[in-house]
Amino acid sequence: MEEVGARLVARFGPEAEGWLAEVPNLAARLAAQWGFVLGELFASGASSVVFRCQWPDGTPAVLKLSPDRALLTKQVEMLRVFAPSGRVPAVLSADAEAGAMVLEEILPGTEAEDMPQTSLPQQWGELLAALHGVAPPAHWPLDLRGRCDEAFVRIGRRLSEPAIGARIGQAAWQRAQRRCETLLDSRAGLVLLHGDLHLGNVLDGGPSHGLIAIDPKACMGDPCFDAVDYVVAGAGQEGVEARCQRVATACGLDGDRLYAWSRVIAPMAAIAHLTCDGPEPVIDELLALSG
Repeated sequence: MEEVGARLVARFGPEAEGWLAEVPNLAARLAAQWGFVLGELFASGASSVVFRCQWPDGTPAVLKLSPDRALLTKQVEMLRVFAPSGRVPAVLSADAEAGAMVLEEILPGTEAEDMPQTSLPQQWGELLAALHGVAPPAHWPLDLRGRCDEAFVRIGRRLSEPAIGARIGQAAWQRAQRRCETLLDSRAGLVLLHGDLHLGNVLDGGPSHGLIAIDPKACMGDPCFDAVDYVVAGAGQEGVEARCQRVATACGLDGDRLYAWSRVIAPMAAIAHLTCDGPEPVIDELLALSG
């Protein structure tokens, strides 16, 4: 819980410590209210605490709690929007006021990064077909332009850090922004995107379910965007360009557009690797892609 607390404080400030102290009482109250059996602490993120639990009918589930009630409420809404795809966890219950939701646990739940890589492009294509086949709600307020604008502002602040600024300058950042604007302005066929489909947000749901996507940030935009993080993760492995060709073919995407998106995302990925002292060959390939 100390590690979870450190992440929450970094995200929400010192007041998160008070919220975290009340988590055991909140979890116990919800267990009594909804009738589930509370289990152990599970893989919690930067904005939530997650526990394994068992739903009254025996379904393996996870309880997700967050001090950001608005964020969690939006996550519930997005999961329910994508529910017809069969490719997101089912929401078993939610309480917006408590900042809580219970989701079915995805089993075996192996992250895509740790799955056999030979069959992954084809499985990714099937996942995208299911997600992008969902009809967007009328007047859905979020689009890819807003998502990208927010990311460039938030991540762009990191350029002022000496270790980041020494490797990624304003010129490279501005190139990425111009490339992004060009792609957004061309408005290729729009679909409802997952919006944050990196390898850690895609889990193995087993033979009967296929790949399952978690934590959507649903927005309207270019279908290539939901494959770009997977493509950029090829840096230092088979290479971004080679992976781009494989993924574009398997997913039925425009390979040139997908590669152009990879050049937009590359400096952001490089910053992530620089932050955690990632492998130099990976960073070098991402910086070259940003050129």
